[in-house]
Amino acid sequence: MKIGIIGAMDVEISLIREKMNVEKTCTFAGMEFSEGCIGSTPAVAVKSGVGKVNAAVCVQILIDRFNVTHIINTGVAGSLNNDINIGDIVISTDAMYHDVDATVFGYQKGEVPQLGTVSFPADEYLIRTASCAVRAAAPDISVFEGRVVSGDQFISSREKKDAIRRDFDGMCTEMEGAAIAQAAFINKVPFVIIRAISDKADESVSVSYDEFEGKAARHCAALVLEMAAKL
Repeated sequence: MKIGIIGAMDVEISLIREKMNVEKTCTFAGMEFSEGCIGSTPAVAVKSGVGKVNAAVCVQILIDRFNVTHIINTGVAGSLNNDINIGDIVISTDAMYHDVDATVFGYQKGEVPQLGTVSFPADEYLIRTASCAVRAAAPDISVFEGRVVSGDQFISSREKKDAIRRDFDGMCTEMEGAAIAQAAFINKVPFVIIRAISDKADESVSVSYDEFEGKAARHCAALVLEMAAKL
């Protein structure tokens, strides 16, 4: 097993790099890959940059250049469910896009044409391991398992939030997870997305995101470290 760990921003990946035993660092496509171990588990940690294209390119490099066998995406997200609050953790059961629309050709909303799937299922073993790691490391934190929805949009209005929740039945929304999931899916590499909630994806985001983003990102990274060590 060799794990690829992806965060979109420095704050989402810096703690993981600090805690890794980094053996070497190299750069591809402007992304810095830190290769080493977390405990006894071989791992590569990388900041992909924000958005779906960056995320997908990052996965392909991890697979082609570093031969990773599993992908973990860590970071923050906006809650789509009123029961999921700032600081809570969402573990993906699957991922899909909220900004893909080929319905005119008979596809479902969010479905990428010709892939044969509407959503990209996360790996059951990684889901279980992530859930156990969160409950062991932070038993006071609420953990939810469900769909992560992604798009090249930062959601900050209740109207848009309600539409995404209605159309896609997601638990949280962000800008990379589904692209990571698709790239893993077409390469037949197991993946899971772990997201800490930093905001409510509505008009309150201008206050809450700045206040909670760093704390949520570091908390999620700490849980990923716990998970990687268990793997």
